[in-house]
Amino acid sequence: MGVAIRKTKAELGLADLYQGARRYLPGGEEITAVRAAAFDRFNTVGLPHRRVEAWRYTDLRTQMKEAKRLASLPDDAAKARAREAKDLFAGAGFRKLAIVDGAFVPELSDLADLEPGLTIQPMADALAADKPLLSQRLGPVVPDDDPALALNTALAANGVVILVAPGTALSRPIHVAFVTTNWVATSMFTRSQVNIGAGASATIVESHQGPDGSDYQVNTAMQLVVGDEARIDHIKVVSEGTSALHISSLLANIGARATFNQLGFVAGGSLVRNQLFVHIAGEGTIADIRGGSLLSGTQHADTTLAIEHAAENCQSRETFKAVVGDSARAVFQGKITVNPGAQKTDAKMMSRALLLSDEAEADSKPELEIFADDVQCGHGTTTGAIDDELLFYLMARGIPPKEARALLIQAFIGEIIEGAANESVRTALTEAMLGWLGQRE
Repeated sequence: MGVAIRKTKAELGLADLYQGARRYLPGGEEITAVRAAAFDRFNTVGLPHRRVEAWRYTDLRTQMKEAKRLASLPDDAAKARAREAKDLFAGAGFRKLAIVDGAFVPELSDLADLEPGLTIQPMADALAADKPLLSQRLGPVVPDDDPALALNTALAANGVVILVAPGTALSRPIHVAFVTTNWVATSMFTRSQVNIGAGASATIVESHQGPDGSDYQVNTAMQLVVGDEARIDHIKVVSEGTSALHISSLLANIGARATFNQLGFVAGGSLVRNQLFVHIAGEGTIADIRGGSLLSGTQHADTTLAIEHAAENCQSRETFKAVVGDSARAVFQGKITVNPGAQKTDAKMMSRALLLSDEAEADSKPELEIFADDVQCGHGTTTGAIDDELLFYLMARGIPPKEARALLIQAFIGEIIEGAANESVRTALTEAMLGWLGQRE
């Protein structure tokens, strides 16, 4: 007897989205075939649920009630709203690239006087030229069967392609600003690609924001290819609206003797899932991956990391912290895999959560999978409330209880913020943290 899996309303809606949009999505025969295969993979398994180990703490099948219609191309009113939206990095001198309601908007982007060696192109144009949607150099760590990534591959229509030529050192950070303007809930699927050539260096800042009260849906992915002896600082800030669903995938392939610094910061959104797949392909590479979450109300933020050491003599540090208040929930899943040839690997992972109420929840699952015998690897996790002795110490010196708690929270999450090399980024994230603390007063 065959067993039929009953599709949810959201899964049926996503199928309708794909069937209605596939004729209009950019790309030639090759891209169309990639999209069809990706949707078939998604359609076979459906939305991920708690019986899928990688999604055990984020049951998207239950929490995603319906699929929203695809966002329309931004009109003049939408562009005006995007222009007026608060910019966390305004005045920092970054080169801004605007993606409004899922579409790259050249007139809101700073495309003048591009530095020699820097090329910027809308992803829609790259897809129309039938360039590969998913780089074949990302390595086996990228999961072909991840349903969120498969859905993104099937439906992504726009984003940005950033190419930094070998030996180029960008003096200005690039800010890729994703802004949702629609009050009527829609869904957006974007795919971006960043290639940092050998010996080049760049800072890429990625931000996501949208209106409160609109239960819009975002599925975004970024492919990051870093050449030998290159340096990349990637900062991602999620400050979506209070009812938004945000799912993102970072697919990183790092070459030899490279420096990879990644910092994720979550201070918005109703349900957020940040998944990072990092493949260290070359020897002598140093990776520093950090994440911080500030959660309140009924927010749910899931950070899932898979880092694969495939070459010898590499070092990685993974540090994640979450401040969880009210009845919010923080999730961290981290897995370090050391391949047989990756001798002399030095990898350490730590996850810490600070609970501000009895209803707050934090789930942590760090893992090591080691197939080499000459390594130094470790992981750890802690969860607890504010230390009463530290609180008393501050209060005994005349600091009011609320301010004392705020100082301790600021010190706790400050370690993550200090990991940003760029001073303007540190300042902006500190302001965002102080704003979050101020809302709790």
